[in-house]
Amino acid sequence: MKNNVLLVVNPISGGVDKSEFIEAVTHFATKENWNLILFKTSGEDDVSRIRILFKRYKPKRIIIVGGDGTIKMVADATESQDVILGILPAGSSNGLAVDLGLMKTLEENIEIAFCNNHIELDTIVINNQKCFHLSDLGLNAELVKNYEKSNIHGKWGYFLQAINTLLDFGDPFTATIVANNQTIECEARMIVIANSKKYGTGIVINPDGIMNDGKFELVILKNLDLIIFGEIILGNIPLNQEDIEILSTDKATIKTNFPVSFQIDGEYCGTETELDIKISSSKIKVAIP
Repeated sequence: MKNNVLLVVNPISGGVDKSEFIEAVTHFATKENWNLILFKTSGEDDVSRIRILFKRYKPKRIIIVGGDGTIKMVADATESQDVILGILPAGSSNGLAVDLGLMKTLEENIEIAFCNNHIELDTIVINNQKCFHLSDLGLNAELVKNYEKSNIHGKWGYFLQAINTLLDFGDPFTATIVANNQTIECEARMIVIANSKKYGTGIVINPDGIMNDGKFELVILKNLDLIIFGEIILGNIPLNQEDIEILSTDKATIKTNFPVSFQIDGEYCGTETELDIKISSSKIKVAIP
């Protein structure tokens, strides 16, 4: 009997045509005697539809063509530690793929996606929503919001919205953070909740991040001016350590003095004044080289 594999494709992620991805995965699955089920996201009830397919076919693995947001959506839909996720990075935000060393050729990534070598990633739960890579409050979340509203996708659209965000962003916010039995109050432009090291640009935002150590880091960017933020978006410079504080913990709360833009794994989630953050006991399996 053939093993089932579910191929989840986000047609609009990264502004890239996905035909080549579908053809290549179909060819590989046929050659290796896998039964392929194709699902293209539409933006309408995708989580429920993927969940139905997962329960019906019980795939041994799920191949994902998209970015960080698509990976999160699939993980939310399956809620299973028994399936291996294979990533074919094709999004505007491919931060998880960058961290896992998956920015390779399509052929190489397909081989990796179907292999049994995998890592069990920690799951962070933020206000009852799952995060596997990087979430943040502040400047970058505002950029994600502007990008999602734009009609121009891909790297060019991301760059244009970075400029708009830098020009329009207002004053720093004040954050009260409780973690490791201590309370910190500070002004910040951005607070990153990090399960890993890098943004999709390749910039290292959390140098000591380990994705399966049972902890996450709060990266507090205090004196971040707009020019430096622009450089971070482009991935050109390291951060000045005087402007940054990093806390490692397994649970924390953050309260802000006014509503601040918030994003999870590249998906804008609105504004928040309070975040409850903790490491979940569940993990996800992701194929790696």
